[in-house]
Amino acid sequence: MKNLFKIFVLGLFLNAIYFSKAHSQELLEILNQTDPEEEEEMIYPVYDYEHIPDFTYDQVKKKVRQMDTDMPFELNERIFSFIDYFTVRNRTYTKMVLERKDTYFPLFEEALARHNMPDDIKFLAIIESGLNPKARSRVGAMGLWQFMPATGRMFHMHATQDIDERMDPELSTEAAAKYLKSLHKMFGNWELALAAYNCGPGNVRKAIRKSGGKTTFWGVYDFLPKETRSYVPQFQAMMYVLRHADDHNLILEDAAFPIAFERIKFEKSMDLEQFADITGICIEDLDHLNPSILDRRIPESHKHFALKVPKAKAQFIAQNQDWISDSLNIPTARLVAIKEADYTPQSSLTNDRVAYRVKSGDALGKIAQNHGVTITNLKNWNNLSNNTIRIGQVLYIYPKGNTSFNRNLASSESPKSSSASNSFDAASKTYTVQPGDSLWLISRKLDGVTIDQIKKLNNLNNNSIKPGQKLIIG
Repeated sequence: MKNLFKIFVLGLFLNAIYFSKAHSQELLEILNQTDPEEEEEMIYPVYDYEHIPDFTYDQVKKKVRQMDTDMPFELNERIFSFIDYFTVRNRTYTKMVLERKDTYFPLFEEALARHNMPDDIKFLAIIESGLNPKARSRVGAMGLWQFMPATGRMFHMHATQDIDERMDPELSTEAAAKYLKSLHKMFGNWELALAAYNCGPGNVRKAIRKSGGKTTFWGVYDFLPKETRSYVPQFQAMMYVLRHADDHNLILEDAAFPIAFERIKFEKSMDLEQFADITGICIEDLDHLNPSILDRRIPESHKHFALKVPKAKAQFIAQNQDWISDSLNIPTARLVAIKEADYTPQSSLTNDRVAYRVKSGDALGKIAQNHGVTITNLKNWNNLSNNTIRIGQVLYIYPKGNTSFNRNLASSESPKSSSASNSFDAASKTYTVQPGDSLWLISRKLDGVTIDQIKKLNNLNNNSIKPGQKLIIG
């Protein structure tokens, strides 16, 4: 009887387990049958806790003592509080300057070495501007080194509505090095020189007098303007922080690399947006490389300005400088039309010339074949000395059936005279501007006539011309 009872209880137990398992499986299946749209709309939290290492005053003091620097630096509570600020409370600012330092520090280091000055002075630009060449203070100081207009003029940096040379990294760095060097000579102490850079040498002299003749920053600290009392300790804190960024887990996830550049002079006024359209350069890159240009234009007064362009584009610009320089006078509406006319199938070509923008994989022979023209003519029409073309370059092509095309084909060895003949009126010595013409192209068509001569004969103040316009050429 006992055995039967045991079997009965065991059966109930096994049945309960089976039921529980089946029920759980059914519940799990129900939970998994979520509507797909609802599942897509669900927002899952993402936790990204950044580890901020702890550090003590003594640990920082030990690292400060091991620092190799030509600048005076003795840790105190004031400096320590700014180290805490840059490594704990405002890590975002520190990471921002870490991203920018590789762009500007090489420039600073070269200038400071040339002037035989301490390398660590480069950290001052972080306190001044956060390494932003377009930084502007509430009182009107500008640039990486925050020069006021009057001080800028002292160091030959001038500002107009178009260009502010205080925002030129090279000019302002050279000026800052010279100014700081003169302040060091004046006070014989780098800390006081930095203080004078912030509040002016007059205020530093006043603080020295009030302190009873003390000649150190901490000796005159209580008599300096409030802002200057924080200025030098912030600079010294940044000297430490950027040396030990890794120790404080200040590590960039995506490194920022400076844009390699070359300088090119066009000797003329220029609209940077128009230049970017013609050359295919990103306008933001031009802004970044040329921060002193305020309104994306180089005025006639600064036509000798050396424009920085990305190195990757420098060769293309150098090889096509005449064409680019002349094209800068094409009205914006025509530039847009040329930019959009990447390719027109041969079956739909009109009797006007075609503007073709070179694409990746293109070659001169391929383009000539696709349009049913010869390489020789293609080179003559575009003044090419060899078969080298660049992505983004615009080539002008005359389709077969066009009268100007046939004349050029028959006399490809002398493109100037042949292309000009159908728009030149010998009786009146005038030239009728054709679609796509520019003064440079017209001067190339007409032997012995220069752009300046055409402008003087027609009282032109600039190089803008329109199709149908009649120009006196003799």
